[in-house]
Amino acid sequence: MIEKKNTQSNTGKQGIRIKHPPQRTCIACKNTRDKKELIRLVLTGENLVEIDLSGKKNGRGAYLCQQYSCWEKGIKKNRLDYALKTKIAPSNRQSLMAFADSLPGRS
Repeated sequence: MIEKKNTQSNTGKQGIRIKHPPQRTCIACKNTRDKKELIRLVLTGENLVEIDLSGKKNGRGAYLCQQYSCWEKGIKKNRLDYALKTKIAPSNRQSLMAFADSLPGRS
């Protein structure tokens, strides 16, 4: 979504400033997309990794595409561990993969 805002420059003339949507990179496939197209995973204070659909939870975050292949690569190949700078517990890893099973691209 592009918003246009009227701003005044130093010369007193009105100009138009275009606000671009924030971009984030998937830790698995390395594609850059709009933040709203990706799913944020956040490391909480209790050392648990949670899915943050709002994108506003406190904690260190990492982004994955909404495709099963990216989740599989990110979780099973420890890319999520590296991005969040932690070791994810096996039970937490299983709960994340259970969410990934509902994503498109599962064969």
